[in-house]
Amino acid sequence: MNTNRPVNLDLYTVKFPITAIVSILHRVSGVVMLGGVIILIWMLDLSLTSQEGFNSIQEILQAPLAKIILWGVLAALAYHLVAGIRHLMMDVGFGETLESGKRGAVISIALSAVLILLAGYWVW
Repeated sequence: MNTNRPVNLDLYTVKFPITAIVSILHRVSGVVMLGGVIILIWMLDLSLTSQEGFNSIQEILQAPLAKIILWGVLAALAYHLVAGIRHLMMDVGFGETLESGKRGAVISIALSAVLILLAGYWVW
């Protein structure tokens, strides 16, 4: 009988490596983008129906909550794009070792943070 089985499976006490965090956040950002795209398509549809619809979308987008939601969607898009490129590079053979995987994860987070800040500047 194998006695090296994990004893504690509480996810709040497990320390995930940076590569796992980047992978999980990549999936979460995809789900956030799905919700955001649904909202953005509804806004596009309303803005194209009439001049009043366009004006109402313009008014909605001036609200701080709408800007926060838009920034959240753009942040998810930026992170998903960067992490997706990282995954594609790993698929073709770059960054497959443990050290280069960690380095790529840190670079992905740093580059995503820069893009998210730029998106926030653009929205506000």
